[in-house]
Amino acid sequence: MTIKNCLGAALLFSLFSACSKDAPLKENTLTKTDKGLWNDKMAVSMQKGAAIKAVPYKAEYITDARSGAAGKTYFFFHTGNKQLDVAFVPGDPSRGGRTDITYAVDDELTQDNGLNSYEAESAIDAAMATWQAQKCSKLEINKVAYSGNLGWMSADLGFSGSKDWVADIQHSGFLPAAFFDALAPGGSYSILAITISYIWILDGKVLDIDSDGKADLAFSEIYYNDVFEWKTDYGYGYDIETIALHESGHGLGQAHFGKAFYNYSNGKFHVAPKAVMNASYTGEQRTLLGTDKAGHCSIWANWPSK
Repeated sequence: MTIKNCLGAALLFSLFSACSKDAPLKENTLTKTDKGLWNDKMAVSMQKGAAIKAVPYKAEYITDARSGAAGKTYFFFHTGNKQLDVAFVPGDPSRGGRTDITYAVDDELTQDNGLNSYEAESAIDAAMATWQAQKCSKLEINKVAYSGNLGWMSADLGFSGSKDWVADIQHSGFLPAAFFDALAPGGSYSILAITISYIWILDGKVLDIDSDGKADLAFSEIYYNDVFEWKTDYGYGYDIETIALHESGHGLGQAHFGKAFYNYSNGKFHVAPKAVMNASYTGEQRTLLGTDKAGHCSIWANWPSK
């Protein structure tokens, strides 16, 4: 995927610069002796005052199946021919040394889309609890109380939002059509929700302090499309818990799974095999299926001793 497929080179450069955020660390807090993760070059860079920054790396979105398009992944930050995966690092000093994963919900969550804030937040809580309930790991997912308006990318694009960084996964509310059109051509008509992952860089280089071949994930933020009609248990619209479960899966490190295609002979959109992490929404799906569980366990089974 080229940069032009995302936001355009000029805008992307400005976003990359604008979205950069120093880690909340005091100078020289980190040295090569911390958990054995820091090499000499990193230690020297920190001692010279070099800052660790969080920058947007990739965006993954789920589509409305009736649009005939499947969700995609766009990359903000390219590393030559190697497209890195991303992962949280247990005990990452840039994240405060924690071994849990936290999430927060924008308290200005909804607009005029069929939901109220309580319904939407309850559905998001239920989705996070579904991932927490998987028995293959000791991962703890904890909610952080927050009062305010989240959204790094939305703030950088001139929409409501802020540079508050309060949790590893930030559900940053419902945004208008123009926001999704800025992220992808015609995005407002097909993108139901999108997850944007931020990674750590030091001296312009991607950090991989645990040497697992994956970029160290700083945090992820999730946006929902206000254009569509949403629902919880009853009525017409897209099920918010289903979408929150899918996007939270991205926030926890999973990619899209399965094949999605439009059958012109019968006018139907198909996915195979069916999973929460399919790239397109085909109806309510609040229960994790086999591939969803396998993907989650492959990431978190050895946490926090990864």
